[in-house]
Amino acid sequence: MPGRHHYELTVEWTGNRGQGTVSYRAYDRDHDIRADGLPTIAGSADRHFHGDRSRWNPEQLLLAATSECHMLSYLHHAAVNDVVVVAYTDHATGVMTEDGRGGGRFTEITLHPTVTVADASMVAAAERLHADANRDCFIAASLNLPVGHDVTTVVA
Repeated sequence: MPGRHHYELTVEWTGNRGQGTVSYRAYDRDHDIRADGLPTIAGSADRHFHGDRSRWNPEQLLLAATSECHMLSYLHHAAVNDVVVVAYTDHATGVMTEDGRGGGRFTEITLHPTVTVADASMVAAAERLHADANRDCFIAASLNLPVGHDVTTVVA
């Protein structure tokens, strides 16, 4: 039977200016994200929703989680398929579309990884492994939208 993994963290709202949520503009969206043994992440809403642009917002964190998960899955597949990756950088992009009722959803996520491999003979396999990584990424498998890939492979 496959394993189950449990995760815990604490999100604490720190944006009460003294009046709480007496009105939509009366409070800050600031919050802290904490987990045992890890640095605190300073969070807020996107600036379009009255957030602090100097803090991470949930939309950025979702995009980061998707990119990070793909990278880790990809590196695993590279290692077990004799593809030697010496560098990996992703410039992930995402689009959230508002629904006009105060909500919305992500409608697009595209990863733009640049993968550097040790030898030219590894390029074809390196490019194929993105499909395996996408299939096995826990975050991508949990999303209700496809995750696209615009891959660049470079030889060291």
